Amino acid sequence: MSASTRDGRDWQPDYLIAIDAKRCIGCGRCFKVCGRGVMVLKGLNEDGDLIDLDGGDDDDEIEKKVMVMDDEGACIGCGACARVCPAKCQTHGPLRMEAA
Repeated sequence: MSASTRDGRDWQPDYLIAIDAKRCIGCGRCFKVCGRGVMVLKGLNEDGDLIDLDGGDDDDEIEKKVMVMDDEGACIGCGACARVCPAKCQTHGPLRMEAA
């Protein structure tokens, strides 16, 4: 899929395909720049299971916080999240592909 800018120049969307939880530091910068609700912050326990961050008793089990994809279909491919990620843990691509 390709599109064009306001003045007609070609533009290729670069969709968020995956987030590497091992590299993600859970800083939330990508979440803050994305106005489309594509990602959400979750907890990761020692078994590698994702836990919702609702402030409940499960917070003691959290080893680290990581960003995960929540609504990948909402991604417009702007690339703002990639530009602010200090860990470079995201994979982007021109096609709407399923994460491996």
